[in-house]
Amino acid sequence: MSKLEHPSSPLKAEDTDSFEAVFGLPLPAFKPHPQDGISRHDPSLGAPEAWPQTPGFKRRIAHLDMDAFYASVELLRYPQLKGLPVVIGGGKKSLLKQLNGVDPADWDANTPLHQFPQLKSYAGRGVITTATYAARSFGVGSAMGLMKAAQLCPQAYLLPVDFDQYRHYSQRFKEIILEICPVMQNTGVDEVYLDFTHVPGGQRENGLSMAKLIQRSIFQATGLTCSIGVAPNKLLAKMASEFNKPNGISILLEGDLQSRIWPLPCKKVNGIGPKADEKLKSLGILSIGDLATRSLDTLIASFGKKYGAWLYSVARGQDDRPLETHSDPVSMSRETTFERNLLVAKDRQELGEIFTRLCTQVSLDLQRKNLKGKTVGVKIKFDNFKTVTRDQTLEVAIDQAQDIRHTASQCLKRIDLTRRFRLLGVRVSSLEPKTLDAQDPQASGASRSRPVQANWLGES
Repeated sequence: MSKLEHPSSPLKAEDTDSFEAVFGLPLPAFKPHPQDGISRHDPSLGAPEAWPQTPGFKRRIAHLDMDAFYASVELLRYPQLKGLPVVIGGGKKSLLKQLNGVDPADWDANTPLHQFPQLKSYAGRGVITTATYAARSFGVGSAMGLMKAAQLCPQAYLLPVDFDQYRHYSQRFKEIILEICPVMQNTGVDEVYLDFTHVPGGQRENGLSMAKLIQRSIFQATGLTCSIGVAPNKLLAKMASEFNKPNGISILLEGDLQSRIWPLPCKKVNGIGPKADEKLKSLGILSIGDLATRSLDTLIASFGKKYGAWLYSVARGQDDRPLETHSDPVSMSRETTFERNLLVAKDRQELGEIFTRLCTQVSLDLQRKNLKGKTVGVKIKFDNFKTVTRDQTLEVAIDQAQDIRHTASQCLKRIDLTRRFRLLGVRVSSLEPKTLDAQDPQASGASRSRPVQANWLGES
């Protein structure tokens, strides 16, 4: 990894009155830019409504699950760890104690293995977030204490969690999916449901062709693999995605229920937890096939009307739930990773244009959703992958680009900008519906944040 690069005259944000003194550019008209990595199907803006079912079309629902997602993202940074047992867990502060002061920020793709800590030397209360498949073969798994994992696999390498990096790749793979299949339910950082039914090519080979295209597209763009299950509904698709992990595709048809689903233990059904599974076992119900032999009345008597009826349906592979493609956003954000690392002292104009564009895009997103927000934040990821965020909460909510940009610039003043950075992001949160009435200062043209100074906008 390269050493710190400083300009001949170090420029820190706190030395300036506003971000304009650093970037010094007015607010131009918004123009979409291909480097922003923002597709017309931006997940933060919601997805199109699911198409109605049409006679003659088989319902084809897919569940996509990224393979050991956090660990796989880390292996992109540290390819020398591929094929080795690796666990992700604990924070950077706790990990520093294991390293005797060595900073993980100095690791890169050329770091020798002996510089990474191993579980055998771990002492603490940390918990595993995830593990590579090589580590899982030793019985190591998510939510397990690191001390216990050290007993099972002392040779495993230990890395700290980096949620900013995981969120970046999560957004990236979902953008890729939405360009191919625009009906998506976002269910977590590493998994989604998709509706292939009316997507061109979605019926081909019962969804296999579409699944291959998505799987290949994600790998080519990110280097990450995923497993996909395609079935008539969400219940079966979720189960099918586990059949051929990692990097597998499974297709379930209506006639496969008895041969492929009924032999599975009941706990494989998403929604049958440990307590319910134990009760089912006490009733002699060990498999989904056993569950299918019980009458509706019997299950309701043992589990209650609602849950008993649900058990009766899932044993028969019945699930008519639609994809939930919309949810109320908790924030609006835009960020971009640069093609090369940028430095304020040398790349002031380029950074100013990017910053302006991000603020304008967030403003348009808010107005499109008829929202405004009170908290404005910025994110910078430096060339050593260290991420810094700053935010500021206003007394009143805003949605105008000038106001967002002004407040975001105040956040940037609290970050040392003397090092090169590779990512810049702008976020507005603490959202609320926008009201246009006589009491709303923005409705009458007044600014909701600090008055914009002429020199900030570069006006005469």
